[in-house]
Amino acid sequence: MAGHSKWANIKHRKAAQDSRRGKIFTKLIRELVVAAKAGGPNPDDNPRLRAAVEKALGANMRRDTVDKAISRGVGAGDSNNYDELTYEGYAPGGVAILIECMTDNRNRTAGEVRHVFNKRGGNLGTDGSVSYLFRRIGIISYSADIDEEAIFDAALEAGANDVIFTEEGTVDLEIDFEEFLAVKDRLLDQGFMPKDSDIIMSATQQVQLDQAATEKLLALVDDLEDLDDVQNVYSNATIPPDFWDKRGNK
Repeated sequence: MAGHSKWANIKHRKAAQDSRRGKIFTKLIRELVVAAKAGGPNPDDNPRLRAAVEKALGANMRRDTVDKAISRGVGAGDSNNYDELTYEGYAPGGVAILIECMTDNRNRTAGEVRHVFNKRGGNLGTDGSVSYLFRRIGIISYSADIDEEAIFDAALEAGANDVIFTEEGTVDLEIDFEEFLAVKDRLLDQGFMPKDSDIIMSATQQVQLDQAATEKLLALVDDLEDLDDVQNVYSNATIPPDFWDKRGNK
């Protein structure tokens, strides 16, 4: 299947935001702490923790920093008691927005998220107002020089739901969230080393944006991602393929 990478917009935006703000380690540590607290300290028995560890190490976090975060999650030393919250709303133009947060103060987080929506002309919705438009999936991405026929056959046999040969030149696999790590392991055993992988909320219905509408959307998204308690922001917008070249990732 050919198409635009659903993951490309997320990767471009996160690369620009996290590089500018320097907050990526804070978010990764928070995810490690919460994942370890929820499912235990052993990544082999805790798929969420394993995914968090792989992401942290992939971002060049030191192994001892990872281990300390896991220890905090299971009660070694001081640890904040984080609540996981999801907020839903609409950006200008009717684009659905889903925000995942981890916070030790629900009132603070709710006020900050509401303020950003009001400031940027969006509308904060009620629970369930847009979440039905998203599903949690795993994405594994391979570089353009991979043997497309070989990865196609191997991916489907390993359990991938879809193989997308993207306009950006990558090969992206879409996988059920519950099967993500198992499929990744099966492909690694066959020698297929991914360029990137992650678990995301993927929109089931897309809204096509032009350059001007994209700028308004990203002003809202950037402000949301600037909030300390926000872990991830997802939308159902399809951004023009040449947008990042024109914007220069600034």
